[in-house]
Amino acid sequence: MNTSAGSVPGTEQPVGRSTANKVGIAISALIGAFLAFDAVAKLLDFPQMKAGAEALGFPAYQSLVIGIVLAVCVVVYAIPRTAVLGALGITAYLGGAVTANMRVEAPLLTHTLFAVLFGVIMWIGLVLRRPELLKVAGLTGGGATVR
Repeated sequence: MNTSAGSVPGTEQPVGRSTANKVGIAISALIGAFLAFDAVAKLLDFPQMKAGAEALGFPAYQSLVIGIVLAVCVVVYAIPRTAVLGALGITAYLGGAVTANMRVEAPLLTHTLFAVLFGVIMWIGLVLRRPELLKVAGLTGGGATVR
């Protein structure tokens, strides 16, 4: 039977994903599904999406452009090798959502901070999948080294 990397000698465990990794994958899948639904609704030009864009002060046609940007970010986020790049794009997208909601003085807790919380949860899922990201961010011992 195979043992997982870093296991104590003599304690054989099947090779597989840790619980944290599985939770991270589940979080990432939920985040991705929510954002994909949002992007598809914008791409299909649903009237509610146009109304939402107009309520934030954008011309209705920009809902399609926003949908394209979001769809590209979600696809990049869904690919494990490029997930961090996708998460950066989604973070920028959510930052725009926060700014747009602040500009129209939308309710803080239900509208503006929702995007912040959503982004934090997205990054938690990504870090659970790829704990080495904490080192890159300097949040665990050692930090990143530039060579």
